Parts: sequence; C-alpha cells; structure tokens
Amino acid sequence: MAETAEEIKARKERERDELYALDISGVEWHCAPGTEEHEERVEIAYLPEGAVAMRSSLDPDTVLRYTEAEWRAFVLGARDGEFDLEPRRHNGGLQAEAGQ
Repeated sequence: MAETAEEIKARKERERDELYALDISGVEWHCAPGTEEHEERVEIAYLPEGAVAMRSSLDPDTVLRYTEAEWRAFVLGARDGEFDLEPRRHNGGLQAEAGQ
C-alpha cells in the first residue's frame, strides 16, 4: 500500500531529524581539486547510508545535510543543467557570446 502524504511528510521529518542528530565532528571534508586553501569553496562530507553534508569553507559551522535521495536528485539535476547560470548582460555574458 502506498504511503499517504501525511506518512511521507512524517517519514521525511524523521529522516531529517536523524540526519541532523548525527555527530559529524570527525568527518573528512572534500572539495573540488585545484582550489586554494584561502579561496571560498563548497566542501562535502560523506555520511552513513549515502547521506551528504555540505558547507562553505568560509562558514564551516553552518552545515546542510541531505539524505541519499535528496543528494542524488541534486547531482542528477546539476548534471542535466538544471542549475546552470544564465549569462548576464552586465558582465559581458550575452554580448561576449554574440561577439558584440
């Protein structure tokens, strides 16, 4: 039998609460290769059951946590271009592409 909307909401809240209750003080943080120590960068840590924690190197105390399903949806969306930035006129994006 399929979960009701209320059951799904309750399950997601439990998952979130469990995820944020994890002690992540000893996790290993990873960032994209080629970034310098002083540069702002996104760092991720792999958590149990496929979950992921994410933070900014300039604000390491603020950590977001994602379940495996949430992280998978984000990564697949990023690969599909869902989060691509649109070129902006004021920074030369559209004009530079048009050769103007």
